[in-house]
Amino acid sequence: MSAPEVPVSGQGPIVEPLLAELSHPGHRGVRLPEVDVPETKLAKAIPGWAQRRTPARLPEVSEPEVVRHFTRLSVLNHHLDRGFYPLGSCTMKHNPRINDEMAALPGFAELHPLAPEEAAQGALALAHTVSRLLCEITGFAGATMQPAAGAQGEMTGMLMVRARLREKGQGDRRRVVIVPDSAHGTNPATAHGVGWSVRTVKSSRGLIDVEALAQALSDETAAVMVTLPNTLGLFEPEIRTIADKVHEAGAYLYLDGANFNALVGIVKPREVGFDLGHLNLHKTFSQPHGGGGPGAGPVLVSEELVPYLPVPVVVERDGRFAFDFDRPKSVGRVHGFYGNFGVLVRTYTYLLSLGPEGLAEVSREAILNANYLKEKMRGLFELPFDRPCMHEFVMSGRNLRKHGVRTLDVAKRLLDFGVHAPTVYFPLIVEEALMIEPTETETLANLDHFAGAMTRIAREAAEEPETLKAAPHTTPVSRLDEGRAARELRLTWEWPEGS
Repeated sequence: MSAPEVPVSGQGPIVEPLLAELSHPGHRGVRLPEVDVPETKLAKAIPGWAQRRTPARLPEVSEPEVVRHFTRLSVLNHHLDRGFYPLGSCTMKHNPRINDEMAALPGFAELHPLAPEEAAQGALALAHTVSRLLCEITGFAGATMQPAAGAQGEMTGMLMVRARLREKGQGDRRRVVIVPDSAHGTNPATAHGVGWSVRTVKSSRGLIDVEALAQALSDETAAVMVTLPNTLGLFEPEIRTIADKVHEAGAYLYLDGANFNALVGIVKPREVGFDLGHLNLHKTFSQPHGGGGPGAGPVLVSEELVPYLPVPVVVERDGRFAFDFDRPKSVGRVHGFYGNFGVLVRTYTYLLSLGPEGLAEVSREAILNANYLKEKMRGLFELPFDRPCMHEFVMSGRNLRKHGVRTLDVAKRLLDFGVHAPTVYFPLIVEEALMIEPTETETLANLDHFAGAMTRIAREAAEEPETLKAAPHTTPVSRLDEGRAARELRLTWEWPEGS
């Protein structure tokens, strides 16, 4: 398949003036009433240390100038509402606006988190229904909506496994978590966070080496954490065999559900052998994510682990909904109240809007888009694992090294085409990795545009590598010293000298 020629967006760097630079004496956007409080009273009401010695140096700008300034700022950074965002593993897909409208309904948005149960029946019913729907989708028996993100969900899951092992008298012995090298980096961090050690199992042809896993399993193994599909975008065809071996060893199989966008409506994790796992509502179930949150990483468990769910659990009794705190085996709270409630409202809306058939279509479209894009890019970059992928795929920019070009250069150059870069340098088992996830919400034209941009970049790498090394060329700032930026972080604005 040939990719179309793609024009570079813009003719040069966008220079955005500071608001102070737009200031002109006498310009104003508001007119405040005169102060009608005598200065003597103000002096008494405001402590001396809080009183200004000199007037505040505020920009003098009109209302239209302020509106235009912040509107320009809103599009300087790339974001999902501006263009394609194929960030692998993050599932940066369109978030339907109807979800936000529902979350903003006064009965939800203005409900106090400490409202008594009788005044919050609608919210409790929604939380209970979301829990049951996610259990139906995954095949698990119980769930908690409390965790605020996938990593906290992992921690919650391991706490429940630890509690169960302790009750069985195995807590002191089973303190090892096995993590494949194709898993997310939070998995080993989570195991260390609960005081356990980690053992890594190498991949074979991009998949878990079942024999190596079997050798790693022992009576010290507490759990095996598996990302399905894995970070290479590949489904583990021997997942049932893996589950059997884990259970034979007396351990628990945990699902890292960050890549569930390829499975929803098609595969129920419990039915293929998982004992528990988390989902990312800010990935698969359309809650907006990025920019610090909020997110949600509900944990779903088998019948065996239900007693250990964090408190409170929303339950239904005689047609009424309530918080159940009477759970003596619970691992306790892991989040204030019952999690990020607005996220649950958006998820509920998404689930009802799509229904079972729509959810399955989401997965099929995500898989189709990823395989289409992979074939469009075939030959441009190395394909370390050449087989059909799920919702994402990984390529390697290793073949560009002979031109002095790295994957980072490719990522920076993509910004000139109005496209966000894919995830780079992850997973670690692929050199110069490019992890690409188009999601189900991108059009064929957008996929072709991305393929065209990558085609041109591959050609530039061979013919004019300096263009890539100096990229981006059309963004407000050129390439930053990211190492220095991390070491010398400046988060406050300073008034320009001489102003």
